[in-house]
Amino acid sequence: MDRREVSRTFRTRLTEVLGRSGSSRSALARRVGIDRSTLTQLLSEDIDRLPRADTIAAVAVELQVSLDWLLGLSHVDKLGADIIHESLQIAESARTPVDEQLVSWFEEASGYKVRYVPTTVPDLAKTEEVLRHEYRHFETRRPDRAISASRDKLEHFRLPETDMEICMSRQALETFAGGAGIWCTLKTSARVQQLDRLIEVVEELYPSLRMYLFDGLTHYSAPYTIFGHQRAALYVGQFYLVFNTTEHISVLNGHFDRLIRAAVIQPTELVPFLSELRDGLVELGGSQEAARVA
Repeated sequence: MDRREVSRTFRTRLTEVLGRSGSSRSALARRVGIDRSTLTQLLSEDIDRLPRADTIAAVAVELQVSLDWLLGLSHVDKLGADIIHESLQIAESARTPVDEQLVSWFEEASGYKVRYVPTTVPDLAKTEEVLRHEYRHFETRRPDRAISASRDKLEHFRLPETDMEICMSRQALETFAGGAGIWCTLKTSARVQQLDRLIEVVEELYPSLRMYLFDGLTHYSAPYTIFGHQRAALYVGQFYLVFNTTEHISVLNGHFDRLIRAAVIQPTELVPFLSELRDGLVELGGSQEAARVA
């Protein structure tokens, strides 16, 4: 943005937040250490000027809004990065605060591209059996809540205005199919059903949902989601770090772009890859069954 556009954005947002605060111009000017006439000039549509940097910072602190938001560099007026905790005590039928927050973020991003790096099979395509296995001993989330949240995500991305890119390592899916790590006690039949379910969801939602796989031996990513131009949430484990500045979102978008460029399996190649993993499991299950009979 040029200086005049920044000035207009600053004036509009300062007027908005001043109105929400209930504070008078005189009181705000006094608290930030400027003349009331100076503040009046800053709010005048006839004058395109910005105050000194220290004055803008003082206004942001006094009104408890993000400096980046005041200057049009962020779409969210909160200060800094938020930390959204998963609830440590979850009522049987209640939605957890983090689930409600995530659903609202997906809804706010309608019409914009959502970009998602999952830790394993994407939540919106997980079967109930896989979710119950994954969350049966989880410290901060019960399986029923995970199942409900998964359904909510899938229903959201069935809406016509949605657009989603998923990028993850191919090894994460190979580890799942092979029953390694946390999946070592998950039955072969459950893993087959999960791969079938993922194939079904990918085929149903393509091209509004596009899934890429990169090589985990050459690239790495922590799990995170970018909700359009508004915010990005980095999953740390039991809580999310939420970034709402244009700069942070741009950095994470750049990282996601690099993962896509490094993808060894493109969206059009995904179903054959998943089918190959599934067929290998079916053959393995048949061999094991034949060995037991023998």
